Amino acid sequence: MFNLSRYFSTLSLILIGLAAGLLGATYREASQAQLTVLAEDRNAAMARVLENALGTPLAAVVASSVGKDASMLGEGGEAQELQSGIDSLMRDTGVVEVSVYNRLGVAVFSSDAARVGSSGLDLPGFRAALAGKTTSEFPTPEGNGSDAGIFTTFLPITGEGKTGEGVLAIRQDLSPFMVSQRQTMWLGTGVVMLVFAGLFLAQLMVVRRAQGILTEQAERIEAARSTLEAQVDARTEELRRTNRQLKDEIAERVQAENKLNYLAYHDPLTGLANRRYFIERLESSLVDAARQNRRLAVLFIDLDQFKQVNDSLGHGIGDELLVSVASGLCEHVRLIDMIARLGGDEFICVMESVRSDDEVVTLAREVIAAFDTPFHIGGHDLFLSASIGISVFPNDGSSVEELLRNADTAMYRAKAAGRGHFQFYTPEMTREAQERIRIEMLLRRALEHGELSVHLQPQVESTSGRLVGAEALIRWESPELGSVPPTRFIPLAEETGIIIELGSWVLRESCRQVMRWQASGFVLPQVSVNLSVKQLERPEFIAVLQEILEETGLEPSRLKLEITESVVLAVQDAFSLLERLRKLGITLALDDFGTGYSSLSYLKMLPVQQLKIDRSFVTGIGHNPEDEAIIHSVMALAKSLDFEVVAEGVETEAQAQFLSQTGCHQLQGFLHGSAVAPAEFRARWAALPA
Repeated sequence: MFNLSRYFSTLSLILIGLAAGLLGATYREASQAQLTVLAEDRNAAMARVLENALGTPLAAVVASSVGKDASMLGEGGEAQELQSGIDSLMRDTGVVEVSVYNRLGVAVFSSDAARVGSSGLDLPGFRAALAGKTTSEFPTPEGNGSDAGIFTTFLPITGEGKTGEGVLAIRQDLSPFMVSQRQTMWLGTGVVMLVFAGLFLAQLMVVRRAQGILTEQAERIEAARSTLEAQVDARTEELRRTNRQLKDEIAERVQAENKLNYLAYHDPLTGLANRRYFIERLESSLVDAARQNRRLAVLFIDLDQFKQVNDSLGHGIGDELLVSVASGLCEHVRLIDMIARLGGDEFICVMESVRSDDEVVTLAREVIAAFDTPFHIGGHDLFLSASIGISVFPNDGSSVEELLRNADTAMYRAKAAGRGHFQFYTPEMTREAQERIRIEMLLRRALEHGELSVHLQPQVESTSGRLVGAEALIRWESPELGSVPPTRFIPLAEETGIIIELGSWVLRESCRQVMRWQASGFVLPQVSVNLSVKQLERPEFIAVLQEILEETGLEPSRLKLEITESVVLAVQDAFSLLERLRKLGITLALDDFGTGYSSLSYLKMLPVQQLKIDRSFVTGIGHNPEDEAIIHSVMALAKSLDFEVVAEGVETEAQAQFLSQTGCHQLQGFLHGSAVAPAEFRARWAALPA
């Protein structure tokens, strides 16, 4: 039954609301426009009065503001004269503040002393007035702050018959007018609503009566129809029920079986084949390839930046990104015979009937090209790349397990070469991977069995040769591997996370050694320790460092931490973290300076005290003018930013003399000694005069 009352009530209320809203908005806009014109005219008139009466001190204040800082702007007889005149002219006028801005946007005068020296460059009204146009800012009715009713007009100050000399801002309190405006608006709105309500009630009574008549007739008809339909429906439903139940049971069983079969062989997120389906399909393909004496390629695909996206934007965005990647691979890569998702951000595909390696290379490049355009997910443009490892049957393995393992190994080699690369598997990769696993195991054992030691290389004053510090360098003597150079195990420690424990050990052992020497009468002024990005990324790093200093008793000022430019760029909020270290009293040095992407914008903000010139520039002294020019530039930069400079890799007297003459403060290198064990270090330097 059509409910006439309900539809009429709804439609009438909507129309009444729209009409009232339209009338209210129209009245409000008209009132506000009228108030704006009147207020702006009044402010402009006030400005003309002020310029006519106080033109001389006004021009003097603007002209004398050049070269003064904020503390000096309110001083001077012109400002006092202008203040006195404004107080007299604007009394009982509703003007609450008069400000004067010079052409540079500086508030050179204000009746509100707190505004003197503030900048008006960000104010749209200031910029318009400076161009010669009078403009105003009307207060918003919703404002509830101290400036809610302040109407501001910006007017150009003319000098010698032209604009651009400055801007005059007059602020007028319109609160009384706005209150009156609101009261009038609410009163008018109330009257209109009462009229509309009366009309609505009158029409509603007529409609309700008509609705009652229609309802009575409809009920009689519906009763007769319902009786007949109930009898027909009862018999029809009885016949259908048995047939429907049978069909539903069959359909549900088939649907459940299909769903279970699909889930068993497909990834529920992307719809691609899952690991189980892939392995079964690859086993079958290997049997066919062996019987027909054909080659087959397996490509292991890993997304390079997916973890950062997942961690920063959330798993929901990450899941959508995986779906888009799967869709893109299926759509843009033509040579894939099968593609599957193994889990996480790892995909794998198969190319059957491979005739040459060039075909596999073409496929790998198609996969990489599928990531050339960004993925649009959740309002973000996400850029990814893929690292691909390739194994080929039968050369790289005859079973699914071997091909997958070797393709995975090749993928890690491709990732190490940089993002967006592919790499074919070679037997050397397996041997290298096994060697890395062995070194990792031995390195973990070395921490527990005392196979590691700290050697120290002296840092001397360039002018006197006096010992001012030493850099702590880790050394590893392995029973199985012999003497292992740091270049062999430090990168592995970084990659596996061992560097965190290793770095803490070096810090603690270096501080202990300095304090042991001090207790026996040999004082090392300062010890330098290199920091890894992994250490700085740990939220507990500051606490661990403080614990080491308290445990060993070393003064923070005698510890120097060396970081590289890449560490600064890699660590989130690195500036505040380094500032906390500096406040502890620890010296900070920027290592390998000049070898990275040095930026003066961040260098001037870094709380470091020293720059270390990389040895690659020092070796060029005497025969490479470009290296010498770079060193001169670094010295000039360090002097201007009040940094000390340490040069490493100093091996000859000529290099030392050149660096000393250019203003380098400290030298480090074989000329003054290589990194040696603590006992040998003390034996040499304790015998020299301080």
